[in-house]
Amino acid sequence: MNAFLNFIYEQCTFMFDPLHYHWEHEQMHKKISVLLVLLFLGSLLVIELKRQGLLPDFMAGSIPRNHFFAIQTAFTVVLILEVVSLIFTLPCSFSRSVGKQFEILSLILMRNAFKELSYLPEPITFSGNEQSIYRILSDGFGALLLFALLGVYYRIQTIQHDETSKPGDLFSFVAAKKGIALILLGIFVYMGVKTVLQAVAGVDHPDFFHGFYTLLIITDILLVLIAQSFQPSFFAVFRNSGYALSTLIIRLALAAPPYFNVLLGVAAAVFAIAMTLITSKLFTRQVQKHTDRC
Repeated sequence: MNAFLNFIYEQCTFMFDPLHYHWEHEQMHKKISVLLVLLFLGSLLVIELKRQGLLPDFMAGSIPRNHFFAIQTAFTVVLILEVVSLIFTLPCSFSRSVGKQFEILSLILMRNAFKELSYLPEPITFSGNEQSIYRILSDGFGALLLFALLGVYYRIQTIQHDETSKPGDLFSFVAAKKGIALILLGIFVYMGVKTVLQAVAGVDHPDFFHGFYTLLIITDILLVLIAQSFQPSFFAVFRNSGYALSTLIIRLALAAPPYFNVLLGVAAAVFAIAMTLITSKLFTRQVQKHTDRC
């Protein structure tokens, strides 16, 4: 049985590490940045062609007339890239993974702010559009506040060391998380392709980010249970469970209506910061024994 598990761990590591390396490579980021610029300019061009009546009928029906949709499209792609980066951080520490999820939440709020622009007329007028403007202010300042709290969260993170003195256990634990990350990556690609096909076909579909975040919550709980097999101490279990709870609050923020989404997002960040401060300041000895890293 141990030999079979070791084989699985080795295969997960063999498949995950090259993907992670290529995704984080500097050349990949440069190519993605160029593609984002081209996507934004291309979206603006297609929308303008729609406004001028130069698109064929089979395309014109699914193309918006508002130029601000191009901004929403670009930020949606940025969000997709951040979610992929989040998946690749899952084998790292719980604290880093939670920080990445706060980054995504702040981007979602920023995207929501730009999304409200698509409901405004061109040229923009204030009269009759007060609710959209209020939501832009709420989501925009909420994203800024989360960004600031994220800076605090990262600043108070302690220098972390291996959570176990047994190299074999550490390899198995990280390899198990890499296997889960590979499964999540496959599901994310499937959900994304399905959403794109539904959008092209004109079929109504929910925001697949919300559905994937629900899956992330289940994954966080699974990782807590797996971690307990390798790190059975009360301190480690409570800390990891606390970080998982903060991600649950993030999911509630995504499902909440305007204004409440910001309050829940800030509450999740404050909870994560308090968890970090309590574990690092009041449990100094335990932190030295029970911390983790990539």
